[in-house]
Amino acid sequence: MTRISPSSPPPSSPPHADAPDDWVERVLLAGPGGEECLRFGTPVDRDALRALVAEQAERLTAAGLGPGGTAALRLPPSLGFVVALLACWRLRAQVALLDHRLTDHEIEGAVERLAPQVLVGSAQRPSAAALRGYSVVDPVAVRLPAGRPARTGHALIQLSSGSTGPAKIIARTAGDLIRELDCYRRLADFPGEGERVVLLSSVVHVLGLVGGLLNSLHAHAPLTVPDRMTAAGILATVADDDRPTTVIGVPFHAELLAGAAGPPALPQLRRMVVAGELVRPGLPAAFTARYGVPLGTMYGMTELGVIATDLDGTLNPAKQPVEGMELRLVNGELQLRTAASPYPGLDDPTRWADGWLHTRDAAVVDGTTGLVTVLGRRDSQVSIGGLKVDLTEVEQTLAALPQVREAVVVFDGGAIEAYLATEDGADQALVQDGLARQLAAYKRPRRLAFLPQLPRTATGKLLRDPTALRSAAG
Repeated sequence: MTRISPSSPPPSSPPHADAPDDWVERVLLAGPGGEECLRFGTPVDRDALRALVAEQAERLTAAGLGPGGTAALRLPPSLGFVVALLACWRLRAQVALLDHRLTDHEIEGAVERLAPQVLVGSAQRPSAAALRGYSVVDPVAVRLPAGRPARTGHALIQLSSGSTGPAKIIARTAGDLIRELDCYRRLADFPGEGERVVLLSSVVHVLGLVGGLLNSLHAHAPLTVPDRMTAAGILATVADDDRPTTVIGVPFHAELLAGAAGPPALPQLRRMVVAGELVRPGLPAAFTARYGVPLGTMYGMTELGVIATDLDGTLNPAKQPVEGMELRLVNGELQLRTAASPYPGLDDPTRWADGWLHTRDAAVVDGTTGLVTVLGRRDSQVSIGGLKVDLTEVEQTLAALPQVREAVVVFDGGAIEAYLATEDGADQALVQDGLARQLAAYKRPRRLAFLPQLPRTATGKLLRDPTALRSAAG
């Protein structure tokens, strides 16, 4: 694989200015022509992928997209998505990723905010089958009259998942992506050449995009997306190939697999890696007991990508910062060194100032080992009658109770509320009794709502909006 060490461009530079002109070919598409690189049902080798990207680049050029242009992709997980993304980058355009599960109204709002010159969608309506892992689509580029060329030097625009509020616009340069891929290359336990990846995470968000799709292309570790995102569908995909396999997803996927009844023997399964939110206490041990391999965890942000890892599950809940990551604690908040703000057009010193990104995450850093333990969002600390309560502590305590599968705790209207998904036939009185024995009275939720399952964002993160949770609870 090719290692490139780019330099950061000035803010006024065009997209991709901090990477070589042929970085897509050198970093993502290079390799033996017959080598399998992707599998969305049918294997795709590098010669076929290169030909598809070249063909799509011609279509985008005909639609008016060129160097310094802007495109938004609204495509489901598919070979079409991969081809369209790489073709846009090959043309040195700036690309915004829109989750295909957003409503037309939400897409209209995002397009108004981002003002892309070209919107790439699907000629076919994506499959509506429940839990479908991927679709077969033909990307179609539509020129938007109100679109504007790129105003920054970023190659990628993403929207945060919005689990706690409106999505933020987050931007990264081509050099940022290359540096993150080099970071993954230095992680000994992350998939590399001769291995394969089964990807469960969304490709429009950072783990699925960079840690999954882009790293698989760069590291020559073929990527497969299951036909169905059920426990049976995922396990069948792992079993379908003898090569050492890593599964990449979010904690929800690990919960799903840990609860699978009678899974088959999977000697090729090397580990599962999850990120996106805190892992429930007991889940790593439950997963390892079921499959005999580690449940690795990562901490990262859309703004920077991977920040710290525990890929073999020996440090949990602590993680080792990746090489070159400079971090500090300020009043209990984890802050990360970055050369520039990842928020284009936003001048907010509470998010980024003087070369430091404010994560808004509470953490502890071991002064001897440098290991970092993320405790949860800083805004999870509330005051009840003058006493401080950490909602993350309450949530983790609830999630660790025997009959509770998952929990979300919020603070609204001056009171703590908890929303629980419990095992079938769970005794609610026993849950309440367990909570009373483990938490002081002032920490206990005023309201406990029991649901068959908790609502999630499109990316699988637990929803934390009090109004939406209350609506789900009926």
